[in-house]
Amino acid sequence: MYNQENCKFAKTHEWAFVEGDNAVIGISDHAQHEISDIVFVELPKIGAKIDAGKSCCVIESVKSASDIYAPLSGEVIEVNSAVADDPSVINREPHGNGWLFKIKIADKTEEAALLDFAAYEASLK
Repeated sequence: MYNQENCKFAKTHEWAFVEGDNAVIGISDHAQHEISDIVFVELPKIGAKIDAGKSCCVIESVKSASDIYAPLSGEVIEVNSAVADDPSVINREPHGNGWLFKIKIADKTEEAALLDFAAYEASLK
């Protein structure tokens, strides 16, 4: 669905797949490995305004809770209820059915600050 090569990444391990004025947001495969067994997700509310670099939702695993930071600013237009019902889908498909939410992008220029997949991979080394 949203493969790593067509996504942009924040240094905090969130990805964004930009489609026109909207973006699908999720966490990277690296992040889900670090978080490990995900057992709960607190998604933002539809209509919520989120700011790039600010915490916008929480993912809990058997060992800790992790803030998820918005890679882009915007308004939440859809949430993935499937991950709320079965959070482990994020572990299985972080770039597929494990996406978290969609936003209407507020400032398209913020996309320039995100990393492409090759640069993101290099940042992990």
